[in-house]
Amino acid sequence: MKIAMFILACLLPRTIFGAIGCTLSNPAEDLKYLYPEMTTFKEDLKEFPRLTDGAALFKGLKSRLGSDLDAIYETYETPYTVYSVYKGVTKIGIVHGVNVPGKGGVIQVFLSLDPATAEIRSFFYQRLESPAAKQLRSKEFRAQYAGLTLADFYKHDYYAKVQPASKADKVAAIKPPVVDANGKPDYEASVRGIRKNLILLDYFIYGQRFEPFFVRAQQAAGKNQSK
Repeated sequence: MKIAMFILACLLPRTIFGAIGCTLSNPAEDLKYLYPEMTTFKEDLKEFPRLTDGAALFKGLKSRLGSDLDAIYETYETPYTVYSVYKGVTKIGIVHGVNVPGKGGVIQVFLSLDPATAEIRSFFYQRLESPAAKQLRSKEFRAQYAGLTLADFYKHDYYAKVQPASKADKVAAIKPPVVDANGKPDYEASVRGIRKNLILLDYFIYGQRFEPFFVRAQQAAGKNQSK
């Protein structure tokens, strides 16, 4: 019986036995491509168990994300690698990636951010196996997220409850790529990945700078439910 269990353990994917992180395949080259002026970079490993109030932060991830967490890629023990990019002694960028489950397999969504404002500088895929891969990778679609922050996603939640037609809703103004029914789940997973990425960076780097916008959106949702 023990031998059979050992053989089974060897055959099963390692993902069952350990949390899966998301790292750049070639950090030195990838970061230099994103930031040609880069001179050095630093990697920081972030894990909820090592954070102050990590358990509470992880518990709040589901409500801020607006969906259930994946049992493989979004566990309490999942490690996250944050890349800080420097030109000399000046930090010029932050890069971070997340795994999100897609229809054709795991999707790896990376963001590069302005370290001061937390605005998206660019978003790109390291891994994407999807019938809609061409549309999702298009510059026209990805460029629409440049300049957005987590505040814009929380504001989107607020406007959806209070003022659905508001022209101030930057997220609602984004035009999704033209995809068929087979590609739609991966589009939705990609947007979820962007939001998840921003939430985690708000936890890890920005001290929950954008939390007031989430609270306001929650308050608006509560008022609507009481009507």
